[in-house]
Amino acid sequence: VASHQAQRIGELLREEDVAADIIEELAKSPPASVTLVKGSPAEGFATPGLTLLTDAEVFGFTKQRRVMRRRPIKREAFLAELKLNEYVVHVEHGIGRFVGTLRRPSVEGQEREFLVLEYAESDKLYVPTEHIDRVAPYVAPGEASPSLSRLGSAEWERTKQRVKESAREVAKDLLAVYAAREIAPGHAYPPDTPWQQEMEAAFPYVETADQAVTIQEVKADMEKPRPMDRLVCGDVGFGKTEVAVRAAFKAVMDGKQVALLVPTTVLAEQHFNTFRQRMAAFPIRVEMLSRFRSDKEQNDVVRRLKAGDVDIVIGTHRLLQKDVEFKELGLVIIDEEQRFGVLHKERLKRMRATVDVLTLSATPIPRTLHMSLAGVRDLSTIQTPPEERLPIKTYVVDDSDDVVREAVLREMDRGGQVFFLHNRVHNIEFIAERVRKLVPEASVAVAHGQMDEHDLERVMLDFYNGAYDVLVCTTIIESGLDIPNVNTLIVQDAHTFGLSQLHQLRGRVGRGAARAYAYFLTPPGMRLTETADRRLATIMEATELGAGFRIAMKDLEIRGAGNLLGAEQSGQINSVGFDLYSRLLEEAVRELKAQQYVDKGERPPVELLPQAPLPEVAMDLPLAAHIPESYVPDVAARLGLYGKLVRARSEEDMEDVRQEMTDRFGPPPAEIQDLLYVVRIRLLAGRAGVQAVSRQNGSIVVQFRNGVQPDKAFLEKAYGTWVQVGFNQVRLDLNKLGDRWRKVLASVLSAMGME
Repeated sequence: VASHQAQRIGELLREEDVAADIIEELAKSPPASVTLVKGSPAEGFATPGLTLLTDAEVFGFTKQRRVMRRRPIKREAFLAELKLNEYVVHVEHGIGRFVGTLRRPSVEGQEREFLVLEYAESDKLYVPTEHIDRVAPYVAPGEASPSLSRLGSAEWERTKQRVKESAREVAKDLLAVYAAREIAPGHAYPPDTPWQQEMEAAFPYVETADQAVTIQEVKADMEKPRPMDRLVCGDVGFGKTEVAVRAAFKAVMDGKQVALLVPTTVLAEQHFNTFRQRMAAFPIRVEMLSRFRSDKEQNDVVRRLKAGDVDIVIGTHRLLQKDVEFKELGLVIIDEEQRFGVLHKERLKRMRATVDVLTLSATPIPRTLHMSLAGVRDLSTIQTPPEERLPIKTYVVDDSDDVVREAVLREMDRGGQVFFLHNRVHNIEFIAERVRKLVPEASVAVAHGQMDEHDLERVMLDFYNGAYDVLVCTTIIESGLDIPNVNTLIVQDAHTFGLSQLHQLRGRVGRGAARAYAYFLTPPGMRLTETADRRLATIMEATELGAGFRIAMKDLEIRGAGNLLGAEQSGQINSVGFDLYSRLLEEAVRELKAQQYVDKGERPPVELLPQAPLPEVAMDLPLAAHIPESYVPDVAARLGLYGKLVRARSEEDMEDVRQEMTDRFGPPPAEIQDLLYVVRIRLLAGRAGVQAVSRQNGSIVVQFRNGVQPDKAFLEKAYGTWVQVGFNQVRLDLNKLGDRWRKVLASVLSAMGME
């Protein structure tokens, strides 16, 4: 039995007065008539005197085991894509243009790589790759080009200070919203009940690390005496629904009602079936409000909601109408918030004043995402994909009969089905006829939102059951629909869709173990707008599993943060770029939150203390520490790897980058090993209070910052004549150390950093 199932079976047996010991491995003679053994055999067996049953045979299913390491999300990773001849922002020097990279010799002719930035009056700035974290792409709302900064002038510092003050004012407004939520009366739920544990144990998968953390964060929020407002950002099919199921169950266990709001009727039906199935063993009443229900059925659900006879209601915007009242609403779950209009959101605002709110999204709207990044809303991310999931092959191509026919036939040849998306109802039948003529072998059905609800339900059900090969449809399929046999998506006029919408549509395929394909078609010969071009380029680049957060970040770049900031702030963003503005805003939010604790005479939590980066350490070692062009020819890929190494804050971070390089480009050459060593030395030196590490006259000199004194007695006792310790420096004698200098340097800095 899997370890998480053993306890559950033990409880069930004890209820029947059957004693059962839980042991780690099976002895020759079991200590009791029933013994629970932790393990994961595929199936049981029977021999004279011994019968072994697995959890699959006891419960009718087994937990599907998938264990993947959790990688925390880093916003910088998505905002650090530097491109040639595009505008960039250097934190200290302002707005320039990235014109390429350059290699220059340093100590003893060893090469180093530099970024070349061009400023006003054709001035050039050479930025060492170890300072790449100080440079970010310039992104701002609108299409206007910024003015290049002048090197050596004080104008940039004045601009930065002005924007910082403005960001502080915005932060005050954001924190007023945050503070109102913090002090608002909410309901504190009790710890999990035994039924909660039993329901969760029946989940047929092992939770991914991200999923487990997110579930704990949601439950912890619900147990606090203030209303929850958490955004769960996870890609399509990564397990957000299970988070919602457990939160809803917890609310019902304490006598509260739950409303799950979804954007489409088809998705409401799907969630309704999922919730009913997961809660079938418990006395929980789950109902649905959508146009798939008759007026009589809807009125009955509304009446029972008001009387408290429905625990969980799943519905479309019908849930937001004035006649829907709850007896004891405790939790509102919003699936894909970006699909609801302004009026719906106003109603939601009134609903969420005193109840817990959980928002689920693969690609949150810029405003929601920005509020989460600024720390005003709580954010959880689920990045770990299901074990067998493969990235979706994505193509952006001209619309042609050959492409459509080949794509459909290829999917049919392997027994799969196709979504063909055409988002105009008036001529959708004409498009369906085109598909029938192109692929006479295929059976084709049509689905759109203006159909009679019973006809639509029948078509979707028939398609789900494999009665049709191709479904010609509108964006009614966009949110959450789960049909594992559909593994090819064709989207007509892809340039007319938003970035998040394209990603959501792509998420309708590739939900099983088979490779999926997405074809985004554009009219032949049409010249696309710059924004449409950027969207399609992004959707083609961001095909990796878990790309939803990256897509949302790009959307935030392209569209700006919306009405979160208002028109008066767009000028400030234009002055310094979105990335730097976001950093200044986050700093201001953190400072103001910390000040609130200080004003009450309390110590601020660690996460609110100033996030000072490790001190800059000047490095000049006799090593060829760079990424050779022969190893990584693409400039953008090379800069991306430099950026990840510069942002490394632990040996684990460095190992992640080394592993990524090995996976993508093969075994790292000697120059990469040198580069990884230099990064490690910089980390150790920063912690030890070191200002510079360089080679001088046959020695490696470690120069400490003012006020930092090396421990002479300790170092001389530990390293003898290998080191000479001065007032604020340590010298390593290369003549005596030879090739051992690397190991000794790392050891000295490590020892100094621990003092």
